[in-house]
Amino acid sequence: MKRKDDQTIPLRELARGLVRSLPEAWRGSRGAWNLLWLKPERHGSIGRLLERQARHHPERIALRFEDRHWTYAQFNAWANRCAALFRSQGVKAGDAVGILMENRPEVLACVAGAVKLGAVAAMLNTQQHGQALTHSLALVQPKLLVVGEECRGALESTPWTPRGNSSPVYFWDGPGAAPEGYRALAAACEALPSTDPPETAQVRLRQPCFYIFTSGTTGLPKASVMTHYRWLRGMAGLGQMALRLTPEDVFYCALPLYHNNALTVSWGAALGAGCTLALARKFSARRFWDDVRDSGATAFCYIGELCRYLLNQPETPRDREHRVRLMVGNGLRPELWEAFERRFGIERIYEFYGASEANIAFVNAFGLPRTAGFCPLSYAIVQYDGEREAPVRGADGYMRRVARGEVGLLLAEITDRSPFDGYTEKDASEEKLLHDVFRRGDRWFNTGDLVRDQGYRHIQFVDRLGDTFRWKGENVATTEVEAALNRFPGVTQAVVYGVQIPGTEGRAGMAALTLAGPLDGRRLAQHLREALPDYAVPRFLRLREEHDTTGTFKYRKTALKREGFDPGKIPEPLYVLLDPARGYQPLDAQIHQRILRGEIRL
Repeated sequence: MKRKDDQTIPLRELARGLVRSLPEAWRGSRGAWNLLWLKPERHGSIGRLLERQARHHPERIALRFEDRHWTYAQFNAWANRCAALFRSQGVKAGDAVGILMENRPEVLACVAGAVKLGAVAAMLNTQQHGQALTHSLALVQPKLLVVGEECRGALESTPWTPRGNSSPVYFWDGPGAAPEGYRALAAACEALPSTDPPETAQVRLRQPCFYIFTSGTTGLPKASVMTHYRWLRGMAGLGQMALRLTPEDVFYCALPLYHNNALTVSWGAALGAGCTLALARKFSARRFWDDVRDSGATAFCYIGELCRYLLNQPETPRDREHRVRLMVGNGLRPELWEAFERRFGIERIYEFYGASEANIAFVNAFGLPRTAGFCPLSYAIVQYDGEREAPVRGADGYMRRVARGEVGLLLAEITDRSPFDGYTEKDASEEKLLHDVFRRGDRWFNTGDLVRDQGYRHIQFVDRLGDTFRWKGENVATTEVEAALNRFPGVTQAVVYGVQIPGTEGRAGMAALTLAGPLDGRRLAQHLREALPDYAVPRFLRLREEHDTTGTFKYRKTALKREGFDPGKIPEPLYVLLDPARGYQPLDAQIHQRILRGEIRL
């Protein structure tokens, strides 16, 4: 999709970023050493790292939650008691320990206890219930389940309950007595030994530590495998080399711990630096900056929509009253970047690109604007045919890289240093692989993401393949259309997707909008025509008071695509762009029927 502004990295901007990074470069040397030392077959684990921090810095604050805190010695002892409890229930290396709780210290204590035994913490999505949660549990077959009182209803919407499935052992965390069939977690741990378990020293880096579930926005979730090796590489590369936190830092995390931005990026950065993780139960746009101030946070983790929610809050004189000097995350849209920096006075934005199942990551280590950053590992951005929904192969059968500034499909080479851990389902793992990409016998991980080659090994995220659609013979990237909509005054949220029209090729663009005031259809159409190519301008609008999202703020588009633009099925206001000069006008049943009959061509 063509853009009117150049999104490549100028050499002078890269040079400025390098110069700014030099004074702190020495602090990243530990991360560089760890990246060189880490090899999948070696002994090493998250548990050993926690034990080392507790041994060398026992009095440092490891975890802060609301008005409580735990030192590294206290938190390590707590994790050891959890490990002893799990061992007493038969949990051993390779077994899954299911964790279904909203954010609280007990989640991390259980996670640390499980991985110390070489077991795998299955981080169940607290937004799931019914079929999706049943499917997730069946994928990992947990030997033991720890359930928070707020998630009991979700679990009881599945067959995986103490009454319906006696296979796992059930533990309960919540006020009052444990329900029938459960044992109280805190009481069961209380008298157990707090010494480091001997199993931890036997864990190898290649062993799995977590199951992280996909959000299930387009189907049933998949359980991606996270190994100690990949977790510790993320800690070293992103946490130690790029962020360069100090022991005095406080890292605030309001994202759910079943998501890698919390469990790997946030906890990894804090644990690698030996600093404090300040954990929030949930994200609240209204309370966010008060929580940041109360915790003394110097850094926080974000997802792009979190930043939009914060910018949509009314400005206050206290917007810059905080100690935060850096933020790290992914999905911050280019149109929000400078506005966020300017309003909240953040010195460094460390945008990164990664996925739970991906074998590489990019990070904006040099603090450049509007980029997902740099990656030293082997990757390729290849030409993609949106109509065939497949990478382009030349006459020789091999793929072709895009030129600098162009958009293509991001692939990551699978090597000993960048292994692909895959999913719990072998078929799902194989579907993500491409073979014979540039030479016979090579293997590459298909990220499923379109990115822009910005030069100097930097990329900019453009769109997910499932979100990109084709119209008028051109590929439309939904994120770029959403960016143009969000620049229009009054638009607070925009979700763009393609809808089918009988008798036409491809999908017409449609945008579901949340507005702060009335719609000016003529001005909006004019704005979009100036900002976008004609084929990318949405033909339909749907006005909504709020949007359905996952627990990590991803928009649920499947139902929107299915409902299309039928005013007989959609109770919300609909608009259509028939005359660009007139702008968007109400879509009624008569116009709808004329479009279906082909009397109106869009």
